[in-house]
Amino acid sequence: MKIARTSRAAAAALALAAAGFAATPEAQAQQGFSGKSAGDIMVRARIIGAIPDEDATTSIGGNVSVSNDWVPEVDFTYFVTDNIALELIAATTRHDVSHSAAGSLGKVSLLPPTLTLQYHFMPKERFSPYLGAGVNYTFFYNEDAPGGAITSIDYKNSWGWALQGGVDAALTGNWYANVDVKKIFLSTDVSINGGAVTADVDLDPWIVGFGVGYKF
Repeated sequence: MKIARTSRAAAAALALAAAGFAATPEAQAQQGFSGKSAGDIMVRARIIGAIPDEDATTSIGGNVSVSNDWVPEVDFTYFVTDNIALELIAATTRHDVSHSAAGSLGKVSLLPPTLTLQYHFMPKERFSPYLGAGVNYTFFYNEDAPGGAITSIDYKNSWGWALQGGVDAALTGNWYANVDVKKIFLSTDVSINGGAVTADVDLDPWIVGFGVGYKF
């Protein structure tokens, strides 16, 4: 009898655990949120920090430093299946650049659209983490040389790779909170004063984002 009661208790515990990890749409509705499903489109608004992890080789030696920047960002996610999604982000950042010997190298703006293929774990649960990987193409524009000895500076647009991890937390209805981290592997060739000085710069920024999303 004790074995039977123990078996029934274990079965009940397993059933409760399964319900917690595989919420039905009805259970989600009772809990006040809607899980992710194939065909859904999620639009998020984030504040992101672009934090370069820079390293550079220049024709005059020395080290290059690139400042951080915090900006608004918008991204769009389309769910191909319940678990698999495509995400496209759009944002622009502006950075101060300096050289350990030459001093200021002025400022430059970056527009780095990034497309990632994601896998969403537990898409029907209130907390749904995901991992992603994809491709980035960065446009460098509005390059401002500091003047004086440095009269012009040019950055070459370039392709890069991206890795991503994050979590969506259902709030109420179709609203979600989001935390997201990306690592972009990005390099650019820099030409100063028409090529008098050159540099190969690995920017490799971390992109850290916090925001909210709405699922259609």
